[in-house]
Amino acid sequence: MRKGWQGRLLLAVVLLWVASTVMAGAQGMGHVDVVQARGPVTPVMFTYIERGIVTAEKDGAVCLIVQLDTPGGSVTLTKEIVQRIGGAQVPVVVYVAPRGAWAASAGTLITLAGHVAAMAPETSIGAASPVGVQGEDLAETAQKKEKEILMASARSLAERRGKEAVAWVESAIDQAEAATAQEALSMGVIDFVATDLSDLLAQLDGVTVTVQGREVTLQTAGVSVYPIAMNPLERLLHAITDPTVAFILMTLGINAIIFELSSPGGYATGIFGVVCLGLGLYALGVLSVDYTGLLFIALAFVLFVIDIKTPTHGMLTVGGIAAFIFGSVLIFQSTSTRVPWHLILAVAGCTGGFFAFAVAKAVRAQTRPITTGAEALIGATAEARTDLNPDGVVFLKGERWHATAEDGPIAAGGQVRVVGRQGFRLLVRKT
Repeated sequence: MRKGWQGRLLLAVVLLWVASTVMAGAQGMGHVDVVQARGPVTPVMFTYIERGIVTAEKDGAVCLIVQLDTPGGSVTLTKEIVQRIGGAQVPVVVYVAPRGAWAASAGTLITLAGHVAAMAPETSIGAASPVGVQGEDLAETAQKKEKEILMASARSLAERRGKEAVAWVESAIDQAEAATAQEALSMGVIDFVATDLSDLLAQLDGVTVTVQGREVTLQTAGVSVYPIAMNPLERLLHAITDPTVAFILMTLGINAIIFELSSPGGYATGIFGVVCLGLGLYALGVLSVDYTGLLFIALAFVLFVIDIKTPTHGMLTVGGIAAFIFGSVLIFQSTSTRVPWHLILAVAGCTGGFFAFAVAKAVRAQTRPITTGAEALIGATAEARTDLNPDGVVFLKGERWHATAEDGPIAAGGQVRVVGRQGFRLLVRKT
């Protein structure tokens, strides 16, 4: 019995030692944090990347991997992202992925800002020429100034990658040149071409980078991967910055508000409209849109309303639909993602039909003559059953009423028109 007890104790000690060794080894492997930065460069993307950097700094990650897929966006926000990556206390790896992704325009600078830059096969980078806030070409002087500023920033980011990389970055801004992953690798613009995240971690192992003036050697072999997801608010704001979603929200909001104004009292439709329109306008403020298109959309709704108030047999509604389609195409012409044509046509048709039927019916209901209650008697025609001199009796809608003729006397049998009412007495005039 005693020897059995000692054997069990020895086995327990060995098991504890093995478990502690395994745990220590697992902790020694560490982990990397990963954020998925997709879509245009917006305030949401900036806060998301910044939160990823803060998280990686606090939880002791080996590095933060920013998986990037962007058509570009605000130059101001891009500079803030670049500055935040440069000020990070943890290595930041920018990885353009998955296959088919791109780091266009502002995405080029974000990629160069990473301590390590990598791309997946079949991805692209470049085309970083500056444009105006609405996507239009800048005037010659303004374009020259903007290009010089961007090229200076790009040179400072690319100079550690060699002269060929610097020359290509300048041409990407000046001539809007783009490069594939393999081309970027051969020019030294990026450090690796990695097929997936596992391949990237394998290539990163042992790479030495400089972070805040100190050299850090990445130990990424066998590390765990911790994805950092967007929070609900970030997901919502990120979703509505899609041009298609913004377009639908804006249209729904305007329709709902106009319907509420034409048929007040419910409030729910108006509140829904205000929320949708507010979200849509937020998205338009973030995206590089042409506000001339917004003017045409506003003109379309004006034509819809005028056609209801002064019917023109649908001519103004047809004109409104045409203005709506033209504005919808124009407003997003400068964005990298366009609203599909079939969606524009469908929404334009539904909006025109909505005004032609639902809103028109609601407006006409407001102006329809009253047919019930005391107010419905005003203007009605009655028959004098007795002489009205000036008082007497009239017959109206199957009932006898005491009446006073304002322009009497009126002989019995004559037709009179009700012009007012005093309690149970009608005021009448000759028809």
